[in-house]
Amino acid sequence: MYETFKPVNRILMGPGPANVHPKVLEALSKPTLGHLDPQFIQLMEEIKALLQYTFKTNNEHTFVISGPGSLGMEASLVNMIEEGDKIIVCVGGYFSNRMAQIAEKVGGNVVLVKENWGRAISPEKLEDALKQNPDTKIVAFVHAETSTGALSDAKTLSKIAHNYNALVIADVVTSLGAVDLFVDDWNLDVVYSCSQKGLACVAGMSPISFSNAAVQHIKNRKTKIKSWFNDFNLLEPYWFGENKRAYHHTAPANQFYALHEALSILKEEGIENSWKRHKENSNKLISRLKDELNLEPIVPTNERIPHLLAIKVPDEIDEAKVRKDLLDKFNLEIGAGLGDLAGKVWRIGLMGYNSNEKMVDYCVDSLKKALNNV
Repeated sequence: MYETFKPVNRILMGPGPANVHPKVLEALSKPTLGHLDPQFIQLMEEIKALLQYTFKTNNEHTFVISGPGSLGMEASLVNMIEEGDKIIVCVGGYFSNRMAQIAEKVGGNVVLVKENWGRAISPEKLEDALKQNPDTKIVAFVHAETSTGALSDAKTLSKIAHNYNALVIADVVTSLGAVDLFVDDWNLDVVYSCSQKGLACVAGMSPISFSNAAVQHIKNRKTKIKSWFNDFNLLEPYWFGENKRAYHHTAPANQFYALHEALSILKEEGIENSWKRHKENSNKLISRLKDELNLEPIVPTNERIPHLLAIKVPDEIDEAKVRKDLLDKFNLEIGAGLGDLAGKVWRIGLMGYNSNEKMVDYCVDSLKKALNNV
């Protein structure tokens, strides 16, 4: 007979998940409702409105995919791409590369705009690619690349794409709730995110939003969408059916309670205040790491994600041993590098509930002791 599982209460300062707000954890324990219960339908309506606030959008088709951010990525691409469609994917890290892989799997004619890992996507490179490929239907990019700590200029990239009559898909998995994001003002046609980073919620939900232009693009497809679960035309009547909602899947009621609570907390703080808080705490962390440990982010200041820092590991340091010591001795989790940056950086997150001065101090003090033991 197994005993009740009792996880250690870790301090999660990696690339996500981050620690969950206590009120959000409490919301998870509320009585479960059926996915077509009138109370649950009302909850869905409130979540949609809260997400519109968080995304800074009036898009009617703003809702949640029941799955992680990667499912939101797949939903965006599989709905928007038909066989043979030309799509430019801006690749400068692990997750933008995943976008390209999915686009290829669903039959897209993928053109890559490659950027060095740790740098923002170059608007000039995107424009050059569009000049060479004027038949491009979609431009896709990651706003805040989790694997590198680089923040791209989504507003400028979107403007360039629309100048060439291309629609825009933007990954805002790491940026939502923690850094400036204006879906409508920046004319982002499809955006998707996750629940476990800037929203300070549990993992397993992917907020998503489609502009009117994106919805019309989907409705005018000549071929069927190559997915059942992610088919916008099947999800729409569940989330937006008038008078009666059509069954699609058994939505995770308790996770939705948690998301509703997390979004309510964010709105109470004010989204602009959240953006400011994340930036200020990031600056404090960067300053202490540099002054006390001579450690710095690999990303230039004006291209840096405030709340997810890729810190260069000194050449003589065993980065995996430091991370293990932090976990074993200080109960602190930070992230390793991925892909081209594997073994070269630590990824330190100050996301959502964890973005505060107490966490800054604990991270630096623990890292200082761990490095002294190397």
